[in-house]
Order: sequence, then C-alpha cells, then structure tokens
Amino acid sequence: MADNNNCPKNLKMDGGLGEESSQLEEAKKELEIWKNKAEKADDVKARLILEKLEEDDVKKKAQQEMLDCDKKQGDCQKEFTRNMNAVQDQIMNLAKRRQDLLDKLGRYEAELGAKRAESAKLMQKFKIYAQIPDTELKFKAKYKEEREEVNQPIRGVFAISQRPTVLLQGGQAFITFEEEKVASQILKNAKCTVPCDNKSLDVKPKRIKMDPAVKFEVHLDVSRKDLKVSNVPPSMSEERVRDRLEMSFSRPSRGGGEVERVQYDTNTKTGHITFLHPGVAESLALRGRYNVDLDSEVKLPVGSIYKYELRKFQTFCGSPKRTILLDEIQEVEDEEDLQDHLEIHFQKPSNYGGEIESIKYISGGKALQAFFLCEVKG
Repeated sequence: MADNNNCPKNLKMDGGLGEESSQLEEAKKELEIWKNKAEKADDVKARLILEKLEEDDVKKKAQQEMLDCDKKQGDCQKEFTRNMNAVQDQIMNLAKRRQDLLDKLGRYEAELGAKRAESAKLMQKFKIYAQIPDTELKFKAKYKEEREEVNQPIRGVFAISQRPTVLLQGGQAFITFEEEKVASQILKNAKCTVPCDNKSLDVKPKRIKMDPAVKFEVHLDVSRKDLKVSNVPPSMSEERVRDRLEMSFSRPSRGGGEVERVQYDTNTKTGHITFLHPGVAESLALRGRYNVDLDSEVKLPVGSIYKYELRKFQTFCGSPKRTILLDEIQEVEDEEDLQDHLEIHFQKPSNYGGEIESIKYISGGKALQAFFLCEVKG
C-alpha cells in the first residue's frame, strides 16, 4: 500500500521538475535573446552616442563658422559703413567743389559778359559808319605827264572827321546858347521851373556827355600797272591757269596789253596781273569784268590793286560848351507849344538865360540822334 501511495507522488515530482527545466530553458533562451537585444541596443546606443558626438563636433564647427561669419559680416559692415561714409564725404566735397566751380563760372561769365558789353560799346564808339557822298574835285595845278610819274601809283589822301553824336530821348530837350556863360549859369541850378499856360513844370539842366569822336587820314595808293582778277575756277593745273591768264590779258583786241608778270593763288582763286605799261590796268578796272580763256571763255571780275594806310588817328571826347540838356520834362502840352515855352523861359536874363541859337524838344516815345561840331570842352 505504501508503495502504491508513494509512486504517484514521485511521478508528480518528476513532472514538475521537467516543467521547471523547460521553463528554465525558455528563460535562458529568452535571456539570451534579451542579452542579444541589449548588446544590439548598446551597439546602437554607442553608435548614436558617436553620431551625437560627431554631430556635436559638426554643430560646434558650424557654430564657430557662423560666429566667424557673423564677425566677418560685422567687419564687412563696418568697412562698408566706413567706405560709404568716405564716399559720401567725397561726394559732398565734390558737390561743394562743383557748386564753387559753378559759382566761379557764373562770376566769370558775368565778368565776361560785362567785358564783352564794354568791348562792344567801345567798338561801337570807335567804329565809323559813314556814307561818303559823290564830290566834285577841283584841280589846282596842271598835271605834267612825265615818264617817272606815270609809273608811280595814283596817290590820294582822305581826311575823315567824325562829328560827335548824342541820343536825344523822349522827354528831353537840347538848348544851344550863343554864349558859353549862359549855359554855365543854367547848369549851376539843380532844377528850373518853367511856367506854362495851365501849370508849371520842373526840368533838370544837365551837362551833355558825348561819345568819343575820331579824326584820321587815309593814304591810298592805287597801282597803275597791277590788276586783280577774282573767282578764277581751278579747272586745271596752277601753271596752266597762269599761262591762260597771261594769254588772255595780253590780247589788245580785248583791251589787254603786254603782261610783265602773272601770279595765281589756288586757295583764294585770285590772280595778280602786272602789265608792262601803265594805263591798261586802269582801263580794265573801270570795266569791272574781263573775258578769260580757260577750259572755256568765262567773264571774271577784275579790279584795281591798292594799298592804304591810316595816319594821324585822333580821338576827342568831352562836352559842348554852349549846349545843355534839359531832362525829366513832363508832357503837359503838345510838343511844339512846350518847346516854345522852354525857349521863352530860357531867353530871359531874369531866369539866368540868354539868346538861344537853337532848341529841340521831343515828346515821349521818340528819339533823335543829334550831331555836334567839334567844339567841345575837354
């Protein structure tokens, strides 16, 4: 009985050991798996740590590079700011210099304009515009035709004297007295009150300032043997043109004569013909044109050759002794009546006046050019 009771108990114990053993094996296997997983996890962790360390190094390097770039950018920004400030200062200096140069240029242009105006005024004063009328000449001595004198040029002396002029503008009058002392007495007054029909008016006597006048002589020599031909077309060589000119002006049938010398200038297209005998050049110059054989027959202008010289040039300036200017005359009456009132007033000795030689008044909006004889007070 005892054996029967003990036997199942042993079997049960063996079965429990087997289960424990299998569980242990499974636990070992599972442990081995977890060890492997742990090792792999450690490997992954180590790798991640290494990667992290590497990334940290890369990050540090990137941060350092970024700091370096920031510093470099700051330095560049400072350098740019300095350069920009320097450029702006330079631009401001250049702008200031440009403005100074423009101001200086404006001053110089103003000075140049003033100088030009002054020069034009002086040139206008000393320029002479005169139309010389035709004048009959009177010969005082008989001309003796001698051979030596025939070869000499025709000489003339012209004395030119410019009459001083003054512009008389509207509201002004010129009065010329017969005596100088009367004009001097009137000029001592700052103003003169002239009575008219309905009212009186104040006029201001002034001394006349005349533009400079000139006087000079022109000595003129006209050649008897030389002739100038103009507008010669350069249709052939210079030598051939000279030959054609010599042949053309040597023909007596055309009024020419024996030619001594021919000169030709291709630049000015002019020729200079010198005849052997006097008189030919004079007669051809009076014609004004002459037929010349070039490529074809052409009619060219001809004229005398002369030399002139300016001598005894003198200038005069001053003011007239007996003539005064009345200025700021109000138009209270018509021109003729007002001129009569002025003449009556300045004729009276009680008004410091005297005998009047001439008087001229013009109303506003008009102007006259007055000419004077060279009786001026320097």
